[in-house]
Amino acid sequence: MTLPHSPSERRMTIPVGDMGTTSAILCLPGGDYKRTAVIVAHGAGNDMNTPLIASFARGLSAAGFPVLRFNFLYKERGRSAPDRQDVLVNTWASVFAHARELMAGKVDFWVAAGKSMGGRVASQMVAEGLLPVDGLIFLGYPLHPANDTERLRDSHLYGISVPMLFFAGTRDPLCGMAKLKDVLLRLKAPRELFAIEGGDHSFHVPKALHRSDEDIFAGITAKAVEWLDRVA
Repeated sequence: MTLPHSPSERRMTIPVGDMGTTSAILCLPGGDYKRTAVIVAHGAGNDMNTPLIASFARGLSAAGFPVLRFNFLYKERGRSAPDRQDVLVNTWASVFAHARELMAGKVDFWVAAGKSMGGRVASQMVAEGLLPVDGLIFLGYPLHPANDTERLRDSHLYGISVPMLFFAGTRDPLCGMAKLKDVLLRLKAPRELFAIEGGDHSFHVPKALHRSDEDIFAGITAKAVEWLDRVA
C-alpha cells in the first residue's frame, strides 16, 4: 500500500435520530488508505474545529487513516452547556452508525477517539456495549473534577476489553498523573500512556519549555499512528 498524501476534507450532515442533525468532517487520505478508521469527538468547551482535534484528524489522515470528526448537538446549535448524557450518547451512536454505513467494506478496525468529555462518553458506551469499536484513544481523560483527586471517574474503565491509548499532561488538573497511573495498573485491557511533560488538560505547556502547540500536537499524532499500526 502506498503512503497517502494531500488529505481531502468533506463536510457532511449527519442525522441524530429525531433530535435533528449535526455537522461532521470526513478527512480522507489522497491515495490508498488503511482499513482502520478513527472517529474523533470534541471536549465540553470546544468543537470539532479546535486546533488539537483538527490537527489530530489531518495528521492521522496524512498517515493513511480515514478520520471523521463531528460536533455534539449543543455546539452545533451554538450553545455552551453540554447536552444531557443520553443526548451525547445518541449523537456518538448516530455518527458511528453513519460512518460504518459510509465506509462499508472499506474498514475492518474502528477506533473511537475523544478530547476529555468526548472520550469519556465513548468509553462509557464501550463499557456498556453501546459502541462496538476496536480501540479507544483519550486526548486528555477527565479522571476527576478539577484538583479533586478523590472523586474518580474510573469505574467503567475496568469493564473495557479493547486496547486503549491515553494522552495526558503532567500538569492536568482533571487527571492527576499518579492517580491515572494507579488506574492504568488495574485495567484488564491493553493500555498505554503517553505523557506530555508540563502539559495541562489541553496539552499547553509553560513558555519556559519552548514547545509550540503544533510541535506537541505533531508528537501526539505520531504516537497515535505508531499505536494504530500495532493494535490494528
